[in-house]
Amino acid sequence: MTKPTLEVKSGFSRLRVDLTYDGSDFSGWAKQPGLRTVQEEFETALATLTRSEVFTIVAGRTDAGVHAKHQVLHVDLPENIEVENLAFRLNQLLKKDVRVLAAIWAPVNFHARFGPISRSYEYKIIDGGKVTAPLDRHDSVEWFRGLDLDLMNQASNLLIGEHDFFAFCKHRPGTSTIKKLLNFTWSRDNNGIVIGEISANSFGYNMVRNLVGAAVCVGEGRFKPEWLLKTLQDKVRISDSYVFPAKGLSLIKVEFPPSDQYLAHYNSYQPALADQEDEG
Repeated sequence: MTKPTLEVKSGFSRLRVDLTYDGSDFSGWAKQPGLRTVQEEFETALATLTRSEVFTIVAGRTDAGVHAKHQVLHVDLPENIEVENLAFRLNQLLKKDVRVLAAIWAPVNFHARFGPISRSYEYKIIDGGKVTAPLDRHDSVEWFRGLDLDLMNQASNLLIGEHDFFAFCKHRPGTSTIKKLLNFTWSRDNNGIVIGEISANSFGYNMVRNLVGAAVCVGEGRFKPEWLLKTLQDKVRISDSYVFPAKGLSLIKVEFPPSDQYLAHYNSYQPALADQEDEG
């Protein structure tokens, strides 16, 4: 994939927007005819306030039902637009399941999609037949068997590094399944909820939810930890029945290098490693 230019058109400046949303009632981030999407609602609100044409570039195109505790986008706007209090004004127009955390002019060479060095997701599972508390019902899933987190961590650790994750992605033409997995760990919070945390330079479509489902197979004792690595190496796509539901998944962090390293990071971009279809 060819990288877009970092240059901003004359008379325009690049706005960075940090936001959060509950994905329960959205058909994902990306605009789709006749469906409610985060991109459509955000762009409509911003265009209303700025009276300008708006097209956003996002760090991670979350799929239907996936949440974001911290999402990042950029948009190029006429440089005479006043951005002070823009986040507050946007939140007056947006529905309550989308909140803008910050809206500021971005440093030079900032790019929401090709600038991040990592993206991190969280997956929440209530296992062993425990009752789901009402406040957890939107961002966690129930699993009837108890899970052994030691086994899950053993298995997940085998996948750390740069690999071809073909077995765990729904491949789409023009995208790469070669990714660099930076972190994949499991723990329990104070309420006993299983928390999976996974970070990579980018993710393939359905990659996180496939990896979660495969790790759960190990955690419930169906397979040995080594099965996860063998599945990766054999490049035989795992069954769709292993894909866990979208509602347990949240984008929790998009990490960028220091601003004085934006250009160097952008220039080091490798399509095979960093081109992303994103999680869904």
